[in-house]
This record gives sequence, structure tokens and C-alpha cells, in this order.
Amino acid sequence: MRTLVTGGAGFIGSHVTDAFVAGGDEVAVLDDLSRGRPGRVDPSVTVFTAAITDADALTEAVEQAKPQVICHLAAQIDVRVSVDAPAADAAVNVVGTVNVLEAARAVGARVLFASTGGAIYGGGVPVPTSEDEPPAPEAPYGTAKYCAEQYFALYNRLHGTTHAALRLANVYGPRQDPTGEAGVVGIFCGKALRGERPTVFGDGRQTRDYVYVGDVAEAFLAAARAETPGVWNIGTGRETSVLELIDVVGQAAGRTLEPEFRPARPGEVLRSALNAERVRADLGWSPRTALADGVREVYRWIEAGSPDRA
Repeated sequence: MRTLVTGGAGFIGSHVTDAFVAGGDEVAVLDDLSRGRPGRVDPSVTVFTAAITDADALTEAVEQAKPQVICHLAAQIDVRVSVDAPAADAAVNVVGTVNVLEAARAVGARVLFASTGGAIYGGGVPVPTSEDEPPAPEAPYGTAKYCAEQYFALYNRLHGTTHAALRLANVYGPRQDPTGEAGVVGIFCGKALRGERPTVFGDGRQTRDYVYVGDVAEAFLAAARAETPGVWNIGTGRETSVLELIDVVGQAAGRTLEPEFRPARPGEVLRSALNAERVRADLGWSPRTALADGVREVYRWIEAGSPDRA
């Protein structure tokens, strides 16, 4: 199968690319390299340097690659940036996604969309949250992702396509920037390695659903092979508090970590976990990596110098 991965030089996208290469597919990557790193991409993969907001360049790349499947992971990913600049966020996450859908339509490709599970449902919902729960995002980022999902549903109705959306929980793993503003697992592991205290906003009891990036890549493979439309949560269904996560990181580091507490950030969702029963039934996918094992892999990766091709 010919596959194109947008955002394929990024953290999650490069792992998705590797999974399709390992599966024997002919794979290409499209990335504007604003955050992606060329060194993450398998040397056998063709890389098109273009932004999804540049419709002409995107269409030209898609026409050259002629993919049967497009895994669409290129995005503006920072919730706080979306709050500060909602129009810019929508330009990438809504208009850019429509550009991908149009480019896919020109070559008859099916699109698998990396949506969000953590930001799309909002607070005050049952946990773990199922796909039947009406989305109520609390930031422009989640709103844009939900809007993009509606375009996928529209194209399926209007053009008879079988596009699908994967609502990802909090993805972690090697290649996630341990010095960035997002990706708490990598940040905590980096601090532990440097002998620093992890920073906790609030009391540390807020929960998230941490799913390993290798398992997420397998979910994209399963969705590609199924050739059916759908919206699926991709998570573990398990809540892990920030304080529990610190304990797990401490185990990987071989020492007890003492957090530094700071005031809670306004608007933060207190509890989040995704019910993944539908994807298990529809695609046969379920997460395989225990949190302790995945965190250990992240710690070893940072300890080894954070190589691009971990």
C-alpha cells in the first residue's frame, strides 16, 4: 500500500511512518519541518517539505506520491497557542485539514485523521469517556479538531469516502521533546535525569490517560487495514494522576522524586481517560505497553542523548 504521512517528521508521525515501513508499505512523508526533524525519518522514505496550509504545494506532493492512504498528523498542537491565536490555529487545524481532504480526493486516497481525545470532550463528562459523549471542547485547539472531524464526516456523506478519525489520548514515548512545553512524561524524565524536581501545577491529583506512541502507531495500521469509516478513541482507559506518574518516573530513575508545587493553571481539565472498547471491537486494537515499561523506554532514550532514530 502507498501511504503518505503528513507531519511524518514529528514525534508521533515519525513512529507512524516507521510502522508502515515495517509493514511493507511504500511510504512518503510531508512535513514543513517547523517542528519536525528530518533525522527522525527512515532514510528509505521520500520527504516532501511543504505545509498543509499551502494548498498548491500539498496537492503537488500528493499527486507525486499518489498515496492510497494519508495519515494526517500535521497540526498546530499547542493548546495555549490556540488560546492566544485561535485564527492561526484554525488556519492549520481546520483549513489545512480541508486542504488535505481535497488533495486526497484528487487522487482517490483515504485519510486517517489524528484528532484529540483529551481536548475534545471537555470537563464534566463520565470517565473513561466514550465516543458517544457529545464533544464540548474548552479551548480553540479542541474546537478546531472537532470541526475538522465534521469535515471528514461531510466528505464521507458527500463523496462516499471512508475517512476516519482517531481521537488520541496523551501520547508519550521516545522522540518527544523532553525540554518542550508539552509532553509531561518526557519533561519529568528529563528533570529526573538532570537531578531537578518535577513541577506540579495544582495538587497533582489531576489525571490523564497515557498511551505509548508505539501502540498509537499500531492503531493507525489497524485503521488503514480495516478500510472502514469511524471515530475511535485511542487510549488505555486508565486514569493516572500526576503524582502517580512522578512515582513511575522515579522508579525508572531509581530514586524518589520530590515535586515542586505551583498554583493550578486555570481551565485545566481535572480528569481524563478514554474508553477504547469501540476500537477494540471494530479494529481489534488494544494498547500493549504498560506505563512503567513505556516510561522506562523514555528515560533510557533521554539518558542515551535523545537520538532522532530511537
